[in-house]
Amino acid sequence: MKRKKAIIIGAGPAGLTAAYELLMRTNIQPIILEKSSYMGGISRTVNYKGNRIDIGGHRFFSKSDRVMRWWQQILPLEKDAIDKDRMLLIRNRQSRIFFNRSYFSYPVSLSWHLFKNLGLMRTFKIGCTYLWRLVFPFRKEENLEQFYINRFGDELYKTFFRDYTKKVWGVDCCKLSADWGAQRVKGVSGLRALIDFVMRFFRKKSIEQKDVESSLITQFLYPKYGPGQMWESVAEQVKALGGEIYIQHDVVEIQTEKKFVSGVKALLPDGSSKWFASDYLFSTMPIKDLINGLQGAVSDEIKSLADQLPYRDFLTVGILINRKLDLADNWIYIQEPDVKMGRIQVFNNWSPYMVADVETTWIGLEYFCNEGDELSAKSDDQMIEFAKTELVKIGFVAAQEIIDATVIRMEKTYPGYWGSYERFDELQKFLDGYKNLFLIGRNGMHRYNNQDHSMLTAMKVVDLMLMDSDNKALIWQVNAEKEYHESK
Repeated sequence: MKRKKAIIIGAGPAGLTAAYELLMRTNIQPIILEKSSYMGGISRTVNYKGNRIDIGGHRFFSKSDRVMRWWQQILPLEKDAIDKDRMLLIRNRQSRIFFNRSYFSYPVSLSWHLFKNLGLMRTFKIGCTYLWRLVFPFRKEENLEQFYINRFGDELYKTFFRDYTKKVWGVDCCKLSADWGAQRVKGVSGLRALIDFVMRFFRKKSIEQKDVESSLITQFLYPKYGPGQMWESVAEQVKALGGEIYIQHDVVEIQTEKKFVSGVKALLPDGSSKWFASDYLFSTMPIKDLINGLQGAVSDEIKSLADQLPYRDFLTVGILINRKLDLADNWIYIQEPDVKMGRIQVFNNWSPYMVADVETTWIGLEYFCNEGDELSAKSDDQMIEFAKTELVKIGFVAAQEIIDATVIRMEKTYPGYWGSYERFDELQKFLDGYKNLFLIGRNGMHRYNNQDHSMLTAMKVVDLMLMDSDNKALIWQVNAEKEYHESK
């Protein structure tokens, strides 16, 4: 009997998880087609002269026991590792906010430090507006602004959420769907943060942290050499188990027969193309690109909706500093309105093995941009000088302390929740109508998933295949139902 084939577009967490699950649980042959030359998507590790960059910061933490076990099957915990170059470290998590040239704890907690930095009057207004919204909330949350205000009050929203969110997304909170908050902020609120602060004194320390919101966790797992080590290891196992992975294969056409995907055409670096027949298609490519590549009956309305789906691009400027900074943070949220940088990652604190010389500090300045805008149009040299200027401007380091730098660019890093997103259900219904097509992952579903959610979407598809079920709604419930909302 001929072995069935599953074409998987993309070698990020979702695509590699799908391939591994198919090999371990079915007799279906997975074939991964990856546009780039690396594994892991945005969860990859970039090695620059021995200094490693984690694009966006990837905590290996999940409320799903299934995912936590899965990771540890690929890379064991440090205490269990035989090969000390292949292991998961247990790391402490600390983040802070940098605002008004001062540091604030994240999440914001009541303290003398808070009163001193914000001033008594602003702190009083924060408390009053928070209590007001507890009694008189927006009954229907129609946008992200109302979502935030209901959970934190008007003044705290204006202080710490409004301007920073616009910096990240490029649009005002009132123009963003409340769905973004539901999928990212989840159960966090002013009250929840206060309860969590008190409970920390009584809670037993455990990496699972089942009763803790994701934004409030204090520990996480992390591969010794960054997130890419996990996904490179998965790719090795996929190939060892008989799976196929082809890099620099850009899928440009998806052939269909009625409502069935029969195969895909990929462009190769030399300009030639190659055809791959499929019994199943797993797609992690942006929905906009997927629909543009569909051959067959696609209405102008569907094409127009797909073309209007928004995305936000991402820039990291790696900066090497010639001394060890006294910082314990994994990342620092830069709330200052006079600079464009959004966050600073301190890679030394993700893993000491991310930096070539432990007497130096290796940081990543994160910027958010749109394709073709002022930031994205800067050359690498211009972007480095721009980032250096901003770093010195906020008093982080002196210019002469910066000894090296590099730029990493990622397109379509963040799927947007405005534009045609309000009609996304029409796109979802249309694509789910293809019986053997499965959308997984962040861009594949146009959903701001963490990597564990992306993995779970792939696992759910294989579950459905084994159950011979066509209930694709179960895939869309990942990062939407209570279990994945990470709240009790």
